[in-house]
Amino acid sequence: MLEKLEFMIALARERHFGRAAESCGVAQPTLSLGIQSLEQMLNVQLVKRSSRFQGFTPEGERVLVWARRLVGDAKAMRQEMLNFHAGGGVQLRIAAIPCSMQIAAKLTVPFQERHPGVRLRILGRPSNILLDLLNQREIDAGITYISNEPIGDVSSVPLYRDRFMLLTTEDGPLGYADQASWEEVGSAPLCLFERDLQNRRIIDSVLRGIGVEPRPVMETDSVMALTSYVRLGQAASVVPSSVMEMIDLGPHMRTIPIVEPDIHHTIGLVVSGRFPIQPALSALVNEAHMLVPPDLLPVA
Repeated sequence: MLEKLEFMIALARERHFGRAAESCGVAQPTLSLGIQSLEQMLNVQLVKRSSRFQGFTPEGERVLVWARRLVGDAKAMRQEMLNFHAGGGVQLRIAAIPCSMQIAAKLTVPFQERHPGVRLRILGRPSNILLDLLNQREIDAGITYISNEPIGDVSSVPLYRDRFMLLTTEDGPLGYADQASWEEVGSAPLCLFERDLQNRRIIDSVLRGIGVEPRPVMETDSVMALTSYVRLGQAASVVPSSVMEMIDLGPHMRTIPIVEPDIHHTIGLVVSGRFPIQPALSALVNEAHMLVPPDLLPVA
């Protein structure tokens, strides 16, 4: 039964029968027969019939939710037993959007001090991929934006409010200013993070909202590459305030508040609302609640 459910999960992930079979280490006919057997067992059609994968039926989508839950629980049980026998404790898998790595450390370091038996695996992932991993139970928790794009069936704990800053040099674009408007920012030569990052999508949306089409002179997924480019003084950048802790500004670089409008978004810890919360994950959520800043506490 679990193997057939794993076939469903692989097919949802790969969207292709052959690749799904390969990822499961079986031949394609074996995967197809396994899913057909599951359909017979449940007396419903799960996959839209075609020579190519065309998606799941509504019943198939519901079975997929159960498949992820059951397979995830089975994997968690096996891992817990392996860790128990090896004396390695429990492992939590966390994905964080790249700009939130500092807050990830502020959350997990004191957590591990209180729970030394918990091992951590922390990955950097864009927000959309992070939520997919959470829904597929490939990670236990995520740190991502919780106040911008839809985040689905999750429970969240706000950790901080992020604002955008202009990163430039004293002699670079707008380096003389105490603050800058988005219109001024849009007219400057910019290097920006890649478009698959949510903070970049926010920046593009704000600029288009004031009639400016973003045309960066350079795009990157690396904080180091972006900082190095700005340091040469030929371009500025728009970065979340959380990135400031990751950058060595040195004596000649400046961060300038961007106003008109003042854009800010909340970043927090998210856990899936679809699956049971294990004790170690519950302890991490409790740790997150202790970090909530006063301005993000719910109004009584």
